Amino acid sequence: MPALALLDTPVDAFSVDCSGVFIPPSPNSSVDWSPSLSSSLYRIDGWGAPYFTTNPSGNISVRPHGSNTMPHQHIDLMKVVKKATDPRSSGGLALHLPLIVRFPDVLKNRLDSLQSAFELAIRTQGYESRYQGVYPVKCNQDRFIIEDIVEFGSSFRFGLEAGSKPEILLAMSCLCKGDRDAFLVCNGFKDAEYVSLALLGRKLELNTVIVLEQEEELDLVIDLSKKMNVRPVIGLRAKLRTKHSGHFGSTSGEKGKFGLTTVQIIRVVRKLRDVCMLDCLQLLHFHIGSQIPSTALLSDGVSEAAQLYCELVRLGARMEVIDIGGGLGIDYDGSKSGETDLSVAYSLEEYAAAVVASVRFVCDQKSVKHPVICSESGRAIVSHHSVLIFEAVSAGKQHETTPSDLQFLLEGYSEEARGDYESLYGAAMRGDGESCLLYVDQLKQRCVEEFKEGSLSIEQLAGVDGLCEWVTKEIGASDPVLTYNVNLSVFTSIPDFWGIDQLFPIVPIHRLDQRPVARGILSDLTCDSDGKIDKFIGGESSLPLHELDSNGCSGGRYYLGMFLGGAYEEALGGVHNLFGGPSVVRVLQKDGPHGFAVTRAMMGQSSADVLRAMQHEPELMFQTLKHRAEELSSVLKAGGDKGNDKLVVASCLARSFNNMPYLSVGTSTNALTAAINNIAIYYRDEAAVGDGGGCGKNGEWFYSVD
Repeated sequence: MPALALLDTPVDAFSVDCSGVFIPPSPNSSVDWSPSLSSSLYRIDGWGAPYFTTNPSGNISVRPHGSNTMPHQHIDLMKVVKKATDPRSSGGLALHLPLIVRFPDVLKNRLDSLQSAFELAIRTQGYESRYQGVYPVKCNQDRFIIEDIVEFGSSFRFGLEAGSKPEILLAMSCLCKGDRDAFLVCNGFKDAEYVSLALLGRKLELNTVIVLEQEEELDLVIDLSKKMNVRPVIGLRAKLRTKHSGHFGSTSGEKGKFGLTTVQIIRVVRKLRDVCMLDCLQLLHFHIGSQIPSTALLSDGVSEAAQLYCELVRLGARMEVIDIGGGLGIDYDGSKSGETDLSVAYSLEEYAAAVVASVRFVCDQKSVKHPVICSESGRAIVSHHSVLIFEAVSAGKQHETTPSDLQFLLEGYSEEARGDYESLYGAAMRGDGESCLLYVDQLKQRCVEEFKEGSLSIEQLAGVDGLCEWVTKEIGASDPVLTYNVNLSVFTSIPDFWGIDQLFPIVPIHRLDQRPVARGILSDLTCDSDGKIDKFIGGESSLPLHELDSNGCSGGRYYLGMFLGGAYEEALGGVHNLFGGPSVVRVLQKDGPHGFAVTRAMMGQSSADVLRAMQHEPELMFQTLKHRAEELSSVLKAGGDKGNDKLVVASCLARSFNNMPYLSVGTSTNALTAAINNIAIYYRDEAAVGDGGGCGKNGEWFYSVD
């Protein structure tokens, strides 16, 4: 039987139908490529506007002031990465990836845009009150983000929302520097300590509002307010009948997790009236669900809530505020369709107009004074201002079958395997690609079973695998998708992808003036089969990517960015496989040669940090390693051996305490060899930290030659 590899008729003359599968053209394609084509390919103009765009250099540019950004104010994201990662000797900050880049200018623009949208709606519709929003700190509790929001929003009394005791503590502290009229909305389940903190806020002249999530919380509020001699401001959260059908709609409706039913609302009103505190009830809160897809659904929910608000006024409550909760969505996929949880079919202006119109219409019908409109729009405020930068460190290449792989000798195979081979050969001669695939699968399965039984050697199995792989490639049926290994933990940095299938735009931040010639999925560093990204916006199961090239731009390094991830991801991220949080830089737009200034930089969590978070004691672990190294050194020296290798091992292990757990890309691949000429034992600067242990002045591990 002639070898299939020696057929005169090329097997690729017949092709399996691969319609719908994008296979990029070869790098030698004569078709020009440009950043604008990349912008269309990755939908940057859809999800990125008005903050992200491509520049003529083929890099992602940030427009920190949104549509008001002047051309000279654009910030080249690659320049920021270079500044952050270059060594200090070159003027860089020597930070390691992954890296979160925060743009406070974008954050300020989001706040200003939200405020302006409501002010426009109020002015054009003749609404006789104001908008006064709050930021729900659960979206991202980072200190500097919250301090920025309080500062940026102070001129229009922008406040905070808290849902736990630690959150109310940080909100109270931050709002001491804000406007006195800014709301501190206290949501979430409450005990006596939580309620006491909220009442203490009023003693500190903070505008705290205790929102009842459960009917039982009212007794705590009444009792503690009397004991502390504080007149509280009370709100209640209503369970509306309006809800949307997406994933985020599960928190709304009659069976939602939070809020009071109409029966419970009536009982609350009666009890407050009985204790002469009905005037304390001033706010109605509701939440339809995050990522409200359309203004039609929004208007329906707001109208229902406005009816409840007017009824509370009729019952004698001194109502002043309607809090529409969260739900202001962002367009993750750039489609503006509102058809999935990834998209919304409205702008900020359309959202604000729908809210104002719905409240005004109902209140005018009932002859009720227009209330202050409050919203808790966290996702829409912080998502855009944060970009996660990570690196592809390697890519699984499609195997090139060699002649030795195709050595398929019929001797030693079973009669059944020989029959499968003959069927495959016959299908190839007929040009029947579909049958070829069938017989390839049949031959492989049979030989695998024979290998498991011990009747085939590994060489024979490899011969079959090589043959089948070659046939599959020749008929055009091989999988064109590569696996790009990225220096990242999905569970730490993109937990919502793993937990709820939330998709975020992921794009190369450079080389956008070059045609991407491959498609790939992303595999992270964790030892977990779920640690991969194989779903992308636009319904894609792979991402157009460039080949990794050791001689390309940026020294061959290939950087990717995850965008619109500023809400929830950092707060929800864990330490699976003990991969800690990324490095962080805070970047402001500045006029000058570089166009930006890094105002804050922080290295990501070290191995010692994540070990400590899991109740380990890095100091004790280090001392154990140090003691073992010293013991071995003494024994080997007594035998006439310098014991260098043992000390080098101890030295390298100790150094790792201070490093981030991620791969050190671009450095020597053999740290042990590199350390041979620097034999040392690491130690903590005990004199600097006292008896309690810990690190030296800069939080680093030191070492000295023994």
